[in-house]
Amino acid sequence: MAKNAAVRKALQIGRRQATEVLKSRETARKRRKRALTAFPGPAQVLLAEGDSWFDYPFHDVLKELEDEFGYEVESVAHKGDPIEAMAYGNGQLDDFTRKLEKLIDRGSPPRAILLSGGGNDIAGPEFGMLLNHAASAIAGLNEKVIEGVVDERIRMAYVTIMGAITHVCEAKLGHSLPILVHGYDYPVPDGRGFLGGLWILPGPWLEPGFREKGYDAMARRIGIAHDLIERFNVMLEGVCALPPFAHVRYVDLRRILSTGPDYRQWWANELHPTPAGFRKIAERFQPAIP
Repeated sequence: MAKNAAVRKALQIGRRQATEVLKSRETARKRRKRALTAFPGPAQVLLAEGDSWFDYPFHDVLKELEDEFGYEVESVAHKGDPIEAMAYGNGQLDDFTRKLEKLIDRGSPPRAILLSGGGNDIAGPEFGMLLNHAASAIAGLNEKVIEGVVDERIRMAYVTIMGAITHVCEAKLGHSLPILVHGYDYPVPDGRGFLGGLWILPGPWLEPGFREKGYDAMARRIGIAHDLIERFNVMLEGVCALPPFAHVRYVDLRRILSTGPDYRQWWANELHPTPAGFRKIAERFQPAIP
């Protein structure tokens, strides 16, 4: 009897999950239908590589570009991947090359490449290493650590992966494709993780490090997170200005999502926007796509 009850409960859970997904997909299908009406003609194909901003449950930048603007997006993005893994692990690059070959074979090469990464290189269990203790004479971000992590390690990883993507496109198409990269917006380190810290993207990613180093005031945390994201964006914009990357476009996502009293309307947790937030982010991407 207990086994039968467990089976019935499992079936009920499955039906409930399916109902939620079908409802979400019906809403997305209607939005996409409106987008295809607003942007008539063959859907433009995009190819994406990246992290959880491109691979998030139910809503992310890519899903919004499909549903709101009618793009067809092929993706090899994987939540949790740092930019160093993309640059040196070859897993995403191999998947990227396979996807590109398939698109070429079917006669629909992508209009542009979208690349997202770096957040997982600075957030998470090691985040506290970026901070001097709040009670120390040098409180705030540790300049030398930031130089090593952001201005050297992440910078070189971006140069490597963008160079690799460029070379693959030139080898397969005979020319480069526009590559769109982005920094992130300023987060609120309030200790919220995915679904309260459950499932595949647990979190929190910032609050434990701040707490470990004695930063209790939210305003101070927000200010330090602001400075870190600013440093990241300045670095990335500089990489895009290098002579080999004339085909790379930097998309500035700062000051889109609020860090004020209404921030929960735009931030689902410390690192990821709400559906409305992802929609606003996608709106910034769309004009940059050729």
